Amino acid sequence: MTLAEGKIGCDYIVEKLTLPDQTEKRLQALGMIEGTEISVLNNKNEGTVIIKMRSTRLALGKGISSHIEVRGEGS
Repeated sequence: MTLAEGKIGCDYIVEKLTLPDQTEKRLQALGMIEGTEISVLNNKNEGTVIIKMRSTRLALGKGISSHIEVRGEGS
């Protein structure tokens, strides 16, 4: 599943980033790499997803969040 499909209050683990190089490197510099645990704080209908990752809150648009593959923490 993608991060854009994430449910509010659920925890996920990043599996894969399939973004343009510049965007992917920026997220990796912020600590979003394979295996990173993230929590979805809000997921708006327009596609904006607010996550908590390594005690930092990030807002990601649909164009980015739909290219981040995640799995449930218990999976």
